[in-house]
Amino acid sequence: MSEDDEELGKHKKRLLIISNRLPIKITKRAGKLRFQQSTGGLATGLGTFYKSYESLWIGWPGIATNKLSKEEREEVKKRLVKEKCYPVFLSQNDIENYYYGFCNKTIWPLFHYFPLYTIYSKSFWEVYKKVNKVFLNVLLEVYKPRDTIWVHDYHLMLLPKLIREALPNATIGFFLHIPFPSFEIFRLLPWRRKILEGLLGADLIGFHTYDYVEHFLSSVRCILGIEHTLGQIITNNHLVKVDIFPMGIDYERFSNLVNTPKVRKEVTRIRKKIGERKIILSIDRLDYTKGIAQRLEAFDLFLQKNQEYKEKITLVLIAVPSRTKIEHYKKMKKQVDELVGRINGKHGTIDWMPVWYMYRFLPSNTLAALYHLADVALITPLRDGMNLIAKEFIASKRDKGVLILSEMAGAAKELGEAIIVNPNNKERIVEALERALKMPVEEQIERNRIMQKRLKRYNVVRWANDFIERLRHVKRSQQKLCVRKLTAEARKKLIERYRESKRRLILLDYDGTLVPFAQTPQMAKPDGMLLELLRAVTQNNGNEIVIISGRDKNTLNEWFGKLNVGLIAEHGMWIKEKGKEWKAIEPLRNGWKNEIRPILELYMDRTPGSFIEEKESSLAWHYRNADPKLSSVRLRELKEAVLHLTTNLNLGILEGDKVIEIKNNHVNKGLAASYWLSKKKWDFILAIGDDKTDEDLFAALPKSAYSIKVGPEPSRARFNVGSIIHVRSLLKELLKEEAKVQLPNALTKQ
Repeated sequence: MSEDDEELGKHKKRLLIISNRLPIKITKRAGKLRFQQSTGGLATGLGTFYKSYESLWIGWPGIATNKLSKEEREEVKKRLVKEKCYPVFLSQNDIENYYYGFCNKTIWPLFHYFPLYTIYSKSFWEVYKKVNKVFLNVLLEVYKPRDTIWVHDYHLMLLPKLIREALPNATIGFFLHIPFPSFEIFRLLPWRRKILEGLLGADLIGFHTYDYVEHFLSSVRCILGIEHTLGQIITNNHLVKVDIFPMGIDYERFSNLVNTPKVRKEVTRIRKKIGERKIILSIDRLDYTKGIAQRLEAFDLFLQKNQEYKEKITLVLIAVPSRTKIEHYKKMKKQVDELVGRINGKHGTIDWMPVWYMYRFLPSNTLAALYHLADVALITPLRDGMNLIAKEFIASKRDKGVLILSEMAGAAKELGEAIIVNPNNKERIVEALERALKMPVEEQIERNRIMQKRLKRYNVVRWANDFIERLRHVKRSQQKLCVRKLTAEARKKLIERYRESKRRLILLDYDGTLVPFAQTPQMAKPDGMLLELLRAVTQNNGNEIVIISGRDKNTLNEWFGKLNVGLIAEHGMWIKEKGKEWKAIEPLRNGWKNEIRPILELYMDRTPGSFIEEKESSLAWHYRNADPKLSSVRLRELKEAVLHLTTNLNLGILEGDKVIEIKNNHVNKGLAASYWLSKKKWDFILAIGDDKTDEDLFAALPKSAYSIKVGPEPSRARFNVGSIIHVRSLLKELLKEEAKVQLPNALTKQ
């Protein structure tokens, strides 16, 4: 085992799970504290898993701080620690504005595609920020080096960044259990940028489905302007991986529950009450996202169209109370009550109630009995992150039983053998019910068997272990990048080599290395500080400074013509030695431009914000100011459109930062740099660059040279530095080694 693996292996020693709610809920009645298991999906899903780890679960215990005395808070802490839990105490105001406010009146409706239900309140947002900081402070109380931190769900989307700022080297995972909406929906959120930046503090961000991953990456690209490569994002010198982890269930538990005496007793009780009627089962939290009203309307239509099922079928509707303080939930409750009453009044008889409606939480034994007895499970949410009930139903079946599942549930991606429906299409739901009730038993068993194998294989433990293992893999990738960092020791050796040498060649890329990227020459013009720095470096006759750029030679001449430096323009097509004229590195061939230019113009017209730059030896299509989502599509189309032409004309396609350039195939920065490399025997060579075009430069250098990549991306360079600031700092340090050069006052202050 390598040192990296051994070091990362220590992360398994303790797992810190952070979520809004703990798996244990505390209530207070008649002055006494009561501890009971939480009923939420996350608590149920991870309830057994986290105890198998050396772990600690951090979250709110479900009771407001102002309802607890100081002594009671201490008692809560002691009791919870025994259960591997640690409390985050929140005031009633926090709960109202953070939980019932921002979480459930802003994020929940918006992320579930109910923008008309969404409230954009600044006061909600301010408390949301505050509570995320409260969670951070509690984490810092218990955190130990090498702990793995796993943050869960939409309540804590700012927390990863807060942790990263407080603990730069921490291992942080984040998982979102609800849908991540499309960019067109997400962009409605006033605080969209802060949410994305908060999430990108994690090392690994997990979602249930590929669609959610795509929506997130699209929002990152369109709002933050950050591209990804195969789900990898690099931001603030930090590598983040975005991936899919469809949450599983405790399969064996649900599969075996039916064999227990308590469940068998419940099976007998329910069967006696319903008789031999077929059972359609519907279980949900009472939430407007679950499509309960649409489901009831579809069942009403089914009874109208299928008179033969009257008195032979019962819809068991379980609606678990949820967020009862929120107005939309109160309206939902009233609507469901009225629909149930109407259906029972319209179709029922003295001996038969079509809908058996229960508005309450059911214990696991009753739930397992209903799963076992149900002929059909009707689960049709309008939008759902995953929906574990669908999986629990399949796991509980010993033989027959049909699952009808909404295509809007994340689980539909895994349970393709179910009957998949559009929850808004009542006629389609009616057809699905007719098909399910007539489906041959052999077909039911075969469909369930396939889904059961899948659910058994990828259960909740496999899901959690998969996430943790992937998180460790991301940390290994980050460490591999960090190995090449220009550490203090490597920097010291570089400076020593510089000091001991007499003939020095320093090759410096311009945009992104010496100055930030800018779209126009005017914006990219070198500042006075940079010019002063370059002038100081060139005072030593032993130093040969060469500035390399993709910009045209006239621009470089205007900016640096008065300095004692060499210049390389248009990615190597033109070179200019100190005190001499420009010359082409090979004869110019520009006849091809007439064939390529119309294609670039077409894509410029089709991509608002893009523009064409024509240089003497190349054509460049810039798209920095274009819509990121559109430009990524147009870029692929453009490359395909010109690919056959560039091959026939011996041209090359060069990709830079938000630019694609067509130029002569054999010309690059490496070829141009070779001209200087061959001029004399250099004691010291330093090359610094930041993008793909500089890889040819790094490849052309001898092994003894110091090559530095600006940014954390993989590179042929020997070392990486974080930013332009680090490049300028290094050049200043080299200046300090010059015995004859006095640093200008302006430089010493920077």
